Amino acid sequence: MQAKITETLVKKLPLESKPYEVVDTELKGFILRVQPTGSKSYYFAYRNAANLKSRIKIGLSSNLSVAQARNLAEDHAASVIKGSDVQQAKKDEKLKAAQIRDRTLGRFLENHYGPWVLQNKKSGVRTIAGIKRNFSDLFDLPLNKVSVLLLEQWRTERLRNGKKASTINRDITALRGLLSRALEWEAIEEHPLKRLRQLPTDSSPNVRYLSPEEEERLMASLLARDNELKEARARGNEFRRVRGYEGLPDLHLVTYADRLIPMVLLSLKTGIRQGEAFDLRWRDISFEENLITIRAENAKSNKTRHIPLSPSARNAIEDWKSQMEADDESALVFPGKDGNRLDNVKKSWAAVLSAAKIKKFRWHDMRHDFASKLVMKGVPLNTVRDLCGHADIATTLRYAHLAPEHKAEAIALLG
Repeated sequence: MQAKITETLVKKLPLESKPYEVVDTELKGFILRVQPTGSKSYYFAYRNAANLKSRIKIGLSSNLSVAQARNLAEDHAASVIKGSDVQQAKKDEKLKAAQIRDRTLGRFLENHYGPWVLQNKKSGVRTIAGIKRNFSDLFDLPLNKVSVLLLEQWRTERLRNGKKASTINRDITALRGLLSRALEWEAIEEHPLKRLRQLPTDSSPNVRYLSPEEEERLMASLLARDNELKEARARGNEFRRVRGYEGLPDLHLVTYADRLIPMVLLSLKTGIRQGEAFDLRWRDISFEENLITIRAENAKSNKTRHIPLSPSARNAIEDWKSQMEADDESALVFPGKDGNRLDNVKKSWAAVLSAAKIKKFRWHDMRHDFASKLVMKGVPLNTVRDLCGHADIATTLRYAHLAPEHKAEAIALLG
């Protein structure tokens, strides 16, 4: 149907069982499409540079007057005369808008940085969770609008709520890493936080290690727990026997009821990280050389290191291997119940600490305990650094205050 498209015509057009179109007789390419539902839309039809038919939707008659729609169609016609493809231009605008949305903090994390950090960083899951937990209020901002001012306000609020400066610095470092990657990938032209300085922190050492009394209580608590697990198994087997069920293996016949004691002893006496203990395999332990090897792929520093076994750690691991009947050198030393890698030991560790009346002592503090006691025994800091796998000597220097007699001896050399 051909006719001059007017307001009167638009209102009077009948509805039919199928869609139909009215082609304007005054402006070439100006079209009104009528749907059976009553919806009416304006279009502009044209041929692009390749002489192919194309059209672009202008809008609904319920949103645009005929005059407004005609003006937009005339603009499109002028663009076509200049050689522009208006449909492609609209697609380009949509793509540009999508790219801008993709460069908001939240979208960049979801679509780009998140997948990359999961693939390339061992702490990827923790890093992503931290950014989401701490900076979700900024997720709708374009990357280049994440400013020093906003972060100053953010950390002022955190300080007011009692967060430590060191914690705030660590959280901002995670965000800074995301923005550094955005700069490298040319998603932004300048790092928005390059002028943001870290908060000053208390440089005095705050290292938690066990006193002799606490270590004694810890061992007693571990043994008590182990005995209770064995007794619980015995009671369970008696219950099964009375009812004619087959019993489970008698834990009184093995050294340890489960993995916790050998894992704790190994951590205390070698200073390995929890994740390194979870990843440890029998091939990494040499009883002939009396060494355990932390492989680069399992180490935070990405460097392989070798740690001698103390007598107590060696005895515990030998007993554990014997009762595990571990013949497969590729098997995990401390597997989970399903044989796969352990996820955590939080519940059992918390119960042992509670029974031992030991407060504020994390699993990771066993590394501090290991390093602290080495320094207090006079072991050089560089040796402690190598054993602990510290990437930076500054990390090891936190223990320097534990060797005051060596400082005094050094000063005495000056006369």
